[in-house]
Amino acid sequence: MRMPMASVEKRQRDGKVSWRARYRDPSGKQLNRSFTRKVDAERFLTSIESSKLTGSFVDPGRAKATFGAVADQWLAGKVNLKATGRARYESALNVHVLPRWKATPLDRIEHSDIQAWVSELAAAGQSGASVRKSFGVLRGVLALAVRDRRLPVSPAAGINLPPLNAKRRRYLTATQVTDLATAATKLPEDRYRWSGEASFDQYRLAVYVLAYCGLRWSELAALKVGRVDLMRRRLNIAEAVTEVNGGRLEWGTPKSHEARSVPIPSFLVDEMMGHLAGKSAEDLVFTGSRGAVLRNRAARRAWFDRAAEAIGQADLTPHELRHTAASLAVSAGANVKAVQRMLGHASAALTLDTYADLFDDDLDAVAERLDVVARKAGVSRMCPEAEIVDLASVKPKARGQ
Repeated sequence: MRMPMASVEKRQRDGKVSWRARYRDPSGKQLNRSFTRKVDAERFLTSIESSKLTGSFVDPGRAKATFGAVADQWLAGKVNLKATGRARYESALNVHVLPRWKATPLDRIEHSDIQAWVSELAAAGQSGASVRKSFGVLRGVLALAVRDRRLPVSPAAGINLPPLNAKRRRYLTATQVTDLATAATKLPEDRYRWSGEASFDQYRLAVYVLAYCGLRWSELAALKVGRVDLMRRRLNIAEAVTEVNGGRLEWGTPKSHEARSVPIPSFLVDEMMGHLAGKSAEDLVFTGSRGAVLRNRAARRAWFDRAAEAIGQADLTPHELRHTAASLAVSAGANVKAVQRMLGHASAALTLDTYADLFDDDLDAVAERLDVVARKAGVSRMCPEAEIVDLASVKPKARGQ
């Protein structure tokens, strides 16, 4: 005898009544779930049949999996991440997300619980960016649960997040860049041992390359002599090297995973030519102690932070020289597409979103150019000087006048 698509059966055991909802999943497999009230069983079956019709069916049994089990699958699937990105995800997952959610079944995670957790992280003093990073990991794991049909919808949708409170981006002027480069060559006696065989002048050159070419530190540290084309005035950026988990060096592609050609300003060509003399194609352009990779933290301790303080720019970071490169390029007349290509952003939209404040002056320039176009076309003032009225001084007429 063929079983019905769905039914509710009354069951009684030890004097207690329960109602068992029987149904079939889209593949025809028979499933069931018990309720203490008949009305709840009937509502459940209604939702099941509706989800099968709309294609949103989720096996309630799969929703019993713990968050931690799905989190492992989610992290294992992040094959597109670079080593530094994976390390950041793992840190947020292990420090903030798993301690709260690891043992929780997926179907027990409520929207209100997530909102309370986010509020607790903010109240504990975490920055808006840190809270958003932890929440982003949680949201990613739950999104995977939805895609795998463990959950019908994500309970992380619509969560209110704390503001980023991002500090204002700092851009150095060309004069400040020159001062920083000069200060970088003046190492105190107690820093000579750190520098080893490295030339002090390379620090000056490194500052200029960061500030005028817009390289990331990982790209600067990985730059090899063979990728410097002084005839064409180009740096071919195809590699990056980063420090992972406090020291291990990870070599790979740039952040965008794409190589790019970066222009070298003419004033740097002669200086770079002298710096590269005698080096082989596989040698690093910039090095740390005794020819090793130029590490960010070591360089900051040895000379960068001191040089920044010397010019009145305490707490300046090497990455802010990348921002400076964008600023200097825009002030020199570069458009957003040119800045995008120089910095290696994935899209011009990303560049514009990141440096929207740099292009504010462009709006005034557009208006001025449009005004010139209109005047050449014979358009005069829409309102003669004598007819210009101060609207704020006009009193409204009384009703009936």
